[in-house]
This record gives sequence, C-alpha cells and structure tokens, in this order.
Amino acid sequence: MAVEEPKFEVLVQDNKFEVRRYAAVIVAETLVDGDMDVASSKGFRTIADFIFGNNKVPMSESSSKIAMTAPVTMEPQVQSNMIAMTAPVSVEPASNGISLVGAKRWRVQFVMPSQYTMASLPKPNNGEITLREVPAKTVAVAKYSGFNTERRIQDETRLLVEWLQAHKLVANGPAQLARYDPPWTLPMWRRNEIHIEVKPAEPGF
Repeated sequence: MAVEEPKFEVLVQDNKFEVRRYAAVIVAETLVDGDMDVASSKGFRTIADFIFGNNKVPMSESSSKIAMTAPVTMEPQVQSNMIAMTAPVSVEPASNGISLVGAKRWRVQFVMPSQYTMASLPKPNNGEITLREVPAKTVAVAKYSGFNTERRIQDETRLLVEWLQAHKLVANGPAQLARYDPPWTLPMWRRNEIHIEVKPAEPGF
C-alpha cells in the first residue's frame, strides 16, 4: 500500500547520490538509548503507538489514527559524557559528528502527513514523544538496498562523505539513516538512504 513521503526537489543527481531540497515538515520523534537495532525497534514501537491512536485530538476528548508515512529515520545523538558522535567501527568519540556507527543514543522520527498543522495534529499521550516543525533544508543522499548492517552503513556513509568532499559541499549536521520498507521486505527491494544535511550548493553546481 502506498504511503506518503516528504516532498522534495532533486537539485543534483549523480548515480546513487542526490542533493535534494526538502520542504518543511512536522515530525514526531523520540530519544532512545541502546545500539542501533534496539533503538530502532523501541523508537518505532513508541511512535507507532502514538499514530495508531494513543493520542488526543485538539479541542476534543477523542483520539485519532494517523496515517503511516515513509521513511522512518534515525540519527545519533551526543550524550553528555561524550565529546561528539562516535566513530565508525568503534564507540570512541569522533570529531566530525557524522558517523552512524557505534552511537548509544538515537533520535527516531516519523514525518507526519502533510494534511496536518501543529494546531490540528493529535497530541501524544506519551511524554517521551515530541512534535516539532523541521524547516526546509538541503540534504545530500546516498541510496542503496539490502540489509543495514553496521559495516554497510559505515561504508555508505563514508562514500557519501567522500562525494560531498569531492563536490566541495559542507555537512551541516550528523548522518541520518532513512528506511522506507517494513522488515519483511526482501533485501533486494529494500529502499535505504543515508542523509546528511548540507549547506546550500553554490549556483551552477
């Protein structure tokens, strides 16, 4: 069944890499501790509970189901006892803040359907979920299929960072893993992406 995806304009296309301009969106998000698999599962269940009806419609006592969208995204978060994001293959702090591998705290996000505003969107009953508006942004993307092992994520992130450097694009935030398909999808058909927000490209790039 088709689900809504965030609207974007492709600014640059280069084989598996793209630079996209995303429109502003509203997200529901939660912070989860654990490795990537544990955090992904817990974060998904927490926000799914909200969109499946554990919420309150504004100006009423009723709840409402919210349509599922894609992708579900997650990004590493800096913990208070860390200098920065964790480095590929290890759990030691790295200075670039880009890595997805080794992190122990994550922000998991669902984009809300475009029909809603902050005023009309049902409010979560669970205090661990936050609703917020994400402004329009420019994002570099690496597209791939298959399983999201740590090694694969590390490799795809590294390739995207190298592509950014080759095209003189500057990262403006950490890497984010975007998954579009349910876990029962065959690996060859899975849509996965690494996203890194970048400063807008110079005209004519």
